[in-house]
Amino acid sequence: MLTGGGPSTTFMYNGIKDSFDISTVILEEGSSIKKFIKRRIKRLGYIKVFGQLLFQTTIPKILHRISQKRIKEIMSEYNLEDNKIPDSVILNVTSVNSSDCIEFLKKEKPDLIIVNGTRIISKKVLNCTDAIFINTHAGITPKYRGVHGGYWALANNDRDNCGVSVHLVDSGIDTGGVLFQENISPIKKDNFSTYPYLQIGEGILLMKKAITKFMSDELKEVSPRVSESTLWYHPTIWYYLSKRIFKGVR
Repeated sequence: MLTGGGPSTTFMYNGIKDSFDISTVILEEGSSIKKFIKRRIKRLGYIKVFGQLLFQTTIPKILHRISQKRIKEIMSEYNLEDNKIPDSVILNVTSVNSSDCIEFLKKEKPDLIIVNGTRIISKKVLNCTDAIFINTHAGITPKYRGVHGGYWALANNDRDNCGVSVHLVDSGIDTGGVLFQENISPIKKDNFSTYPYLQIGEGILLMKKAITKFMSDELKEVSPRVSESTLWYHPTIWYYLSKRIFKGVR
């Protein structure tokens, strides 16, 4: 596994470890927040990024705090386990694109690499091994690339494309060939903080299918549901509040 850490990585590891042999979990350090913000401002502008930061530092934290009961329900429904990944299988690297990571992959010669929550993987990494890279994306690609694909589908009144994808990894942002896709079915109690739990729950099931198909040499790309391709970012606080108040999208 090639990961950025966080709950989804823990859920994915625990969800597949009993069915498949995971030799190593490569865990990268977080990227510089200052550099990230500077890049985002350059692309989106000060006002939009300011609104996104206001949202990120308030709304998700509040929703997560008041949604604990629902989160536990979803974890129980999908058997999501948050047991700590054993230190014995973890390899820490500064970045998935570092020379240390590349050298390890060359030495290890894995057959399959499960990607979860990393920064964009460079061509140098993708080309250093014959392994296939597979990622779970919280959205229906390529229409909802980037972040918060479930939320954006609902905000766009596009419930038919509110879901999760398992896809091959290339050097783009969620642009690799689609392998499996599945919808999620949010209920009234769900919100921005609970959609990802539904998505990782379905995503683990899809990942198991993908690994099984890979092992039997039957893994094939499928046509995406829609050809439209859009890269989505965090909502601004004023966008989120307007959708919540006027459209009921929580």
